Amino acid sequence: MKTAYIFPGQGAQFVGMGEDLYNLNDDTRALFEKANDLLGFRITDIMFQGTGEDLKQTKVTQPAIFLHSVILANAMGDNFQPTMVAGHSLGEFSALVAAGALSFEDGLKLVAQRANAMQKACELEPSTMAAILGLDDEIVERICAQVEEVVVPANYNCPGQLVISGSIEGIDKACALLTEAGARRAMKLNVGGAFHSPLMEPAKVELQAAIEATEIKVPICPIYQNVDAKSYTDPVQIKANLISQLTGAVRWTQTVQHMLADGAEHFVEVGPGNVLQGLVKKVDRQAQTSAAEIS
Repeated sequence: MKTAYIFPGQGAQFVGMGEDLYNLNDDTRALFEKANDLLGFRITDIMFQGTGEDLKQTKVTQPAIFLHSVILANAMGDNFQPTMVAGHSLGEFSALVAAGALSFEDGLKLVAQRANAMQKACELEPSTMAAILGLDDEIVERICAQVEEVVVPANYNCPGQLVISGSIEGIDKACALLTEAGARRAMKLNVGGAFHSPLMEPAKVELQAAIEATEIKVPICPIYQNVDAKSYTDPVQIKANLISQLTGAVRWTQTVQHMLADGAEHFVEVGPGNVLQGLVKKVDRQAQTSAAEIS
């Protein structure tokens, strides 16, 4: 059976996340402690005992989800046998580590740098995102293009669900126009900034040097990357796509469609929550999905 392993992004966090993994065995505990050392603060304390607000800080959220996903994949041992992998936004870094293209240490360092760079970019200009439900992607794209302020499609999550990203004014104007065009909902999200939009350019510039200086190896299987939803194994192309990811859209709908076209029969979500399983089902009701399990 061709199995696709998929890794969640920001928003999948929950209070107490990862404590069961920490207590699983000495190997998983050692990885969490290594993360505490590398980050310079005890992220495990926030993950296990912190509040929802504590976990919402970008500098905490992204490494926390990355650690949960990567350590869970590691704990699966020989049961982790992917035919293909993909990750939603931040999850792309988890997927690369799980597939052997990035080391655990390098992956965590990049994720921490990414989170800090994004946080700084958010503080430069007030910006936000909004979920648009019940419209064709093409209509959303066309209306965003008509707005003079910065507003772009950011997350193609599944048919009929597209998240847009941009300046506060751009998002407000786009939401009004999209509601007029028949959107079932145009709902602003409680996020700190305009992720996956041109407003993340300062973060992209900051992260580019770090990515270029990091060794990326050929993964054990193809990785389907966010920027164009296509599969890659060449480290040079993987790097270029990772750099483009911060300002480019997350093409999740198209990623799942490409994986299905390439023979994926079962999608296993590795990490906190089950959001991606739901999105896969909305792309194809017949698709088999499950959460990762440790035998």
